[in-house]
Amino acid sequence: MSVKINTLEIENVKRIKAVQFEPTKNGLTVIGGRNRQGKTSVLDSIAWALGGEKYRPSQPKREGSFAEPHLKLTLDNGIVVERGGKNGSLKVTDSTGKKGGQQLLNSFVEQFALDLPRFMNQSAKDKAATLLRIIGVGDKLGELERTEKELYDRRTAIGRIADQKEKYAKEMPVYAGVPAEPVSAGELIKQQQEILARNGENQRKRDQREDYAQQLELAKSAYEQAKMRFEAAENNFKLANLEAQDLEDESTAELERNIAEIDELNAKIRANLDREHAEIDAEDYRSQYSHLTEQIADARQAKTDLLKGADLPLEGLSVEEGELLYKGCKWDGMSGAEQLVVATSIVRRLNPDCGFVLLDKLEQMDAETLADFGKWLEEQGLQAIATRVSTGGECSIIIEDGTSFVPEPQTKTGFNWNGGKF
Repeated sequence: MSVKINTLEIENVKRIKAVQFEPTKNGLTVIGGRNRQGKTSVLDSIAWALGGEKYRPSQPKREGSFAEPHLKLTLDNGIVVERGGKNGSLKVTDSTGKKGGQQLLNSFVEQFALDLPRFMNQSAKDKAATLLRIIGVGDKLGELERTEKELYDRRTAIGRIADQKEKYAKEMPVYAGVPAEPVSAGELIKQQQEILARNGENQRKRDQREDYAQQLELAKSAYEQAKMRFEAAENNFKLANLEAQDLEDESTAELERNIAEIDELNAKIRANLDREHAEIDAEDYRSQYSHLTEQIADARQAKTDLLKGADLPLEGLSVEEGELLYKGCKWDGMSGAEQLVVATSIVRRLNPDCGFVLLDKLEQMDAETLADFGKWLEEQGLQAIATRVSTGGECSIIIEDGTSFVPEPQTKTGFNWNGGKF
């Protein structure tokens, strides 16, 4: 069962002359009054009494007082805490008379409950770290956060490369009516050489025919002397004439043109292949981008599932990218009332044995919000002792010139003590 404050007596501390009251056990006790009357001195006194020397005011004794400071708190677990005298000595006793000390108080008093602004003024990441520590998922969530960031950075880089590849492909020329693969100049030259060889053979045969024709003429002039030679030459001529008369030379013009144009042709072919490769690369990077998007979604879902399964101190709390969120809003996006609710919930969870929290300067809350906050505290079984520059009906006690009094009952116009939840 969490410990709360039953009664409080303060004398001669800072601006306080004499204050005593019984805080509401569950809900909000508002200490009202004008500025510089001693409201904050009440909270400082409680912190000093329960928190120890580190909360001791620099000048604890009220100015102009001959008597030394004196504090006395009774707690609902039966412990009585007294602090006073010139040195602010501490005395802690339980209902049986057994004595204790600061170590006993530290076992059930949460330091942030005595100094809530210290928690609220932490960085966004420190607040988130505190929450993750108390629900026991800090290490796992941190690992998921790092995984998500690595995937996100990789996806960003892949997306940029895909955009570049796609843009490069679109800017490249494309040519129609050209082969799919580069043409070999050596093959065309080989075909040309084969034709030239056949044409050369044809020319040889023509030349041979001319030789035989000349031999025939010679043979005719010397027919008488070389009849046999003439006949042989005549026969050779006839045969050669038959072989040569139907021969037609093949044209190498097309091959010569193709050889001359092969560099330009291959340039077009390579351009088409480069464009095709660029489009394939772009599609591959797009596929990688989509895969990384799925992995990022999985990492984010794992974070969501992790926090859903955690025992959070307040519904709507979450952590995103190392920052504390409440109902989707970061700390600086929350209202002042929401910040108080979040801080109070987390601080309570830090030490469940501590059932109270001290709150200073609740002027930021309007009357309706203040009433709703009080209702929320009641539902949570929390005790809050707070200050507010006011002398209205929302105040439980009023501090005036260092002394306390209970205000006259007033109609709490505009209050909704059964109001909504935070």
